[in-house]
Amino acid sequence: MITDPVFYAAAVPAVVLMGLAKGGFSGLGLLSLPLMALVLSPIQAAAITLPILIVQDVVTVWAYRHTWDRRNVAILLPSAMVGILSGYLLAAKVSDAAVTLAVGLIAVAFAVRRMVLERRATPPQAARADVPRGVVWGWVTGFTSMIAHAGGPPFQIYVMPQKLPRDVFVGTGAVFFAVANWIKVPPYIALGQFTPENLATAAALFPVAIASTWAGVRLVRRVSGEKFYTLVYMLLIVVGTKLVVDGTLALI
Repeated sequence: MITDPVFYAAAVPAVVLMGLAKGGFSGLGLLSLPLMALVLSPIQAAAITLPILIVQDVVTVWAYRHTWDRRNVAILLPSAMVGILSGYLLAAKVSDAAVTLAVGLIAVAFAVRRMVLERRATPPQAARADVPRGVVWGWVTGFTSMIAHAGGPPFQIYVMPQKLPRDVFVGTGAVFFAVANWIKVPPYIALGQFTPENLATAAALFPVAIASTWAGVRLVRRVSGEKFYTLVYMLLIVVGTKLVVDGTLALI
């Protein structure tokens, strides 16, 4: 297990951010891995993060077990599995920076456009959970999750236009990513990243992970549905901008 206090000074805030994201404040989790990568290699940080995410998934799935959209999950998961496999097979050939930049640009453009449309006198009607869009965005979600740990924005781009009730939106993401994270376990094992040190370090952070996730669930339920979506759009712009900056700096 890692015992360096400097690591935990970065890891504890990162896990808290992941917990708030899992609780419903979508997007904050993308800020966690870069924070941990300040004191670890990105690969080791990702390996420590995945078991923590799986533990947090248990909390969110339990909290939202009665409020999730089965049709969306059924549409997204098959292509997400293909996307995760594609990411694993193409990891050595695809630039993380290019994927990060592309996801960031798409996320910012989508969020800004939706916020402008929502403020019109006649905002757009809710979209349907359709198979063609779901297959495309499911694959993108799985691929970017495996390559650049950035599956949240593509998922939101597909689901948010449906204007699901707040708890259904959060619950659908909870169930979807809970399954997707388990699908990512075999590739991580194949890459030799689940070492005893990494697993023990993740286990040491479990209490913080569980507490912060419950806090996220409680806080999200205090926010009205309308304000919740506005907040998520704003977070998506912030996270998308960060991805653009990260991707651009890495390509320079």
